[in-house]
Amino acid sequence: MQAIVLLGAPGAGKGTAADGLQEEFGFLHVSTGNMLREAVAGGTSVGHEAEPFMQAGELVPDRIIGHVVEEVLDSHKGGARYMFDGYPRTLTQADMLDACLKSRASELNHVFYLSAPRGILVGRLAGRRICASCGANYHLVNVQPKVGGVCDRCSGELYQRPDDSEETVNTRLNIYEEMTRELADHYEKRSLLQPIDSSRRPEDAIDDITRILRSSEGGGQAVSP
Repeated sequence: MQAIVLLGAPGAGKGTAADGLQEEFGFLHVSTGNMLREAVAGGTSVGHEAEPFMQAGELVPDRIIGHVVEEVLDSHKGGARYMFDGYPRTLTQADMLDACLKSRASELNHVFYLSAPRGILVGRLAGRRICASCGANYHLVNVQPKVGGVCDRCSGELYQRPDDSEETVNTRLNIYEEMTRELADHYEKRSLLQPIDSSRRPEDAIDDITRILRSSEGGGQAVSP
């Protein structure tokens, strides 16, 4: 079955692209970031392990990430089409993903590398606000609520995630830039990497990815690990 990766720095638009692609292609959306935040909010053992790294803007260790991914894949058997959002982030995680897919008779078809200038990424993340009640996303500039600090949907209070403060954002981006170069090179050597300019409107990036996926359906070949 088909499996794709959305690779890109925090704020590059992976989550927005994932929402559009999930609706269009029926992917099982595997977002390690969302799953880790849910684990922290739920007070699970994985959440307790991951929380200090997340609050500091550091990468969560491969061991913890691998456990989360294995859990979600084991709960969705039966030939699902996988879309990994923000995973893998290291070469070790890339090897872990290959093993996970191979054990489920699947393999990786495309790695879409979403990129935008650093200034845009910082602005997107530091300006983001989340509803404490329903989880709706807003932005101080791009997607403002009708009433400041109040969710349009449910009137819940909007807050800034601790890992979206400007200081933490810059730490996250520094770490990501150090790690992603060798990961991008790894997938480029396997002819899997597809660069996507995500500094544009989200719809434009989604359209580019959709065209590539549509063109590969029926005739495209996956690249085995």
